Amino acid sequence: MPLEEVTSSVETIETKAEEILREAQSRANEILREASEEASRITSTKVSLNEAKAEGELIINRAKEEEERTIEESRKKGNEIRASASNQVEKIVKRMVDIIIGAELK
Repeated sequence: MPLEEVTSSVETIETKAEEILREAQSRANEILREASEEASRITSTKVSLNEAKAEGELIINRAKEEEERTIEESRKKGNEIRASASNQVEKIVKRMVDIIIGAELK
């Protein structure tokens, strides 16, 4: 496999990992926005202020926890993709070296 293909393959994998992270951040922002809207809705109802604040904080905390989980999962996927790419590159390099060495021995 030519070096350009290896480079292209690694770049494709890195692009995919970055896309996963962007999607996770986007989803996290969406969750926080929804939590904020829900907190605003709750505070606008005729519920005691303390209850509304507690409910809003609970919703925001849940959203932040979900955001952290989503980002961590995306990071793990990204790391797995990078590890896989590194492993593939190592195999390709070894194969190329074997081909070169084999050609020199002939």
